Amino acid sequence: MKTGCSIVEKPEGGGGYHFPDWAYKTESSPGSRQIQLWHFILELLQKEEFRHVIAWQQGEYGEFVIKDPDEVARLWGRRKCKPQMNYDKLSRALRYYYNKRILHKTKGKRFTYKFNFNKLVMPNYPFINIRPNGKQETN
Repeated sequence: MKTGCSIVEKPEGGGGYHFPDWAYKTESSPGSRQIQLWHFILELLQKEEFRHVIAWQQGEYGEFVIKDPDEVARLWGRRKCKPQMNYDKLSRALRYYYNKRILHKTKGKRFTYKFNFNKLVMPNYPFINIRPNGKQETN
C-alpha cells in the first residue's frame, strides 16, 4: 500500500444494519489489498462521522443518498491514492455495478442509490440471507 493513503476501518457495530464480515474486508480477493467501491460505500454508511456526507434513506432497505458527492469522491480518491478523483469518475464506477445488479440508481431521486444485498450475498455466501431487521438467517 502506498503511504499517505487513508483507510476507513471496519465499523464497530451500530447503524441498524448488519452485513457479513466479507462485506467489510479490504480485499477484493484473497491476497489482494484492493477495495471495491461498494465496500467503501458500506464503510462510510456505517460510520456516524460520515452521516453528513452519505446516509441510509429512512424507510427504504438498502437505499442510500450521497449528500455531498464531492466529499464522497474526495474520500474515495484519498482511499485509492487518486487525488484527481471527482464525482463524475466515481459515478462512472457506480454505473459499473448496474449491469452486475449489485447497485442501481433510484429513479427520480438525485444522488440516491439502492444496494441489491441478495446479489452481494449470494455469490459469496449462498447460504446467508440478510433480512431488513438486520438478522442473518441460514437456509
